[in-house]
Amino acid sequence: MALKGLDIFKLTPKTNCKDCGNPTCMAFAMKVAQGAVALDKCPHMSDDVKAQLGDATAPPMKKIEVGSGDDKFTLGGETVLFRHDKTFVSKNLYAVAVCENGIDEKLPEILKVDYDRLGERMYVEFLYVMYRGDAAKFAETVQKAAAEGRGIILEVTDEEAAKAALAVAGDRVILSGANASNYAAFSKLATDAKAVLGVSGASLDELYDTVTALEKLGNKNLILDVAGETVKETFANAVQIRRAALKDNDRTFGYPSLVNLHKVAHGDAHLQTALAALFTLKYGSIIVMDGVSYAQALPLYGLRQNIYTDPQKPMKVEPGIYTLNGADENSVCVTTVDFALTYFVVSGELERSGVPLNLLISDAGGYSVLTAWAAGKLSANSIAKFFKEQEIESKIKSRTLVIPGKVAVLKGEIEEKLPGWTVVVAPNEAVELVKFFKEFVKA
Repeated sequence: MALKGLDIFKLTPKTNCKDCGNPTCMAFAMKVAQGAVALDKCPHMSDDVKAQLGDATAPPMKKIEVGSGDDKFTLGGETVLFRHDKTFVSKNLYAVAVCENGIDEKLPEILKVDYDRLGERMYVEFLYVMYRGDAAKFAETVQKAAAEGRGIILEVTDEEAAKAALAVAGDRVILSGANASNYAAFSKLATDAKAVLGVSGASLDELYDTVTALEKLGNKNLILDVAGETVKETFANAVQIRRAALKDNDRTFGYPSLVNLHKVAHGDAHLQTALAALFTLKYGSIIVMDGVSYAQALPLYGLRQNIYTDPQKPMKVEPGIYTLNGADENSVCVTTVDFALTYFVVSGELERSGVPLNLLISDAGGYSVLTAWAAGKLSANSIAKFFKEQEIESKIKSRTLVIPGKVAVLKGEIEEKLPGWTVVVAPNEAVELVKFFKEFVKA
């Protein structure tokens, strides 16, 4: 059971609490219990007390780091089952399975999925390398995969093959091969290589017992393979493990999970994509697929970004000038807010129109059009300020500005703030923009 503020207060040294930024030690203890402040913020607390309290005040799911420094991946650390309860902490990561057969053809296709969306890089973070009986070829395949700068997951239960692969796998590596029969040897291999150890079991009971045994050996740098024989079993495992950790506070199952769709989708690309979306929500920390095309990645990574973004912080695009359809300084200007959903919907329709346009995105606090207008974030003053900061008039010769139809009331005010500009009101709905601009150009 997690410690309460009073429990922590009893172990907190009663000294000058101003050093901790709190008026009293009780206030500090309460914040620690709520997870709002770390134990090490108290400069007077002894190492023994910190060690005593550390596990009790840590998240029910352990935070696991794969690699080190700026290149590390972070998994786990979750405190809630549902995003709306608070927020999710560590986004799930995607892996693609490879083996010695066909890796030279498969790697270039995997590397094509690498793009930027709202300031976040979208790419395949891990390569899942499977052992097929030849230790030398396995190590060679691992070396090829590691050369691409991605994290490596080694699916291998043979100790000698695992040892050879770890020698060439790089720093960001997960050794996924521990089970009830080999956990001691694989724990030593992973510890010596500073790798995360992947653990599997024939059932949840066996997996639980194996994790317990590994913890007794002192290894708590683990990730749990939840894949079963069927989709139903795999989903049940993922949910039960997460609930055991977060609801029942059973820290034996308090580790990130690995969902291997290679085992349950059986090469069905459509099923695999659907399952990847499912386990993005519940509850795959790493999701392994047979492959992922650019078309599959767009909705999948978009879903992940929506789920693993703080719901209290709206997703925004960077304010600036976005040229569409080959627009230049003479092209008409269109403006809207920086709310990501609005941007993607509007820009998509503008691109469909085929008309060269300069899309001007101003800072509206990440709100939608009407919300930004109601909050005073979208106004004649804010647009005029944006024009001045971005030096629009020196960059663009056109003096026609199209504004969202839902804020048509701003037309006169904007023309007063921007002398020489003609303000045109667009339709209320984005779907009407294609027809509007095609007719606008003809006129």
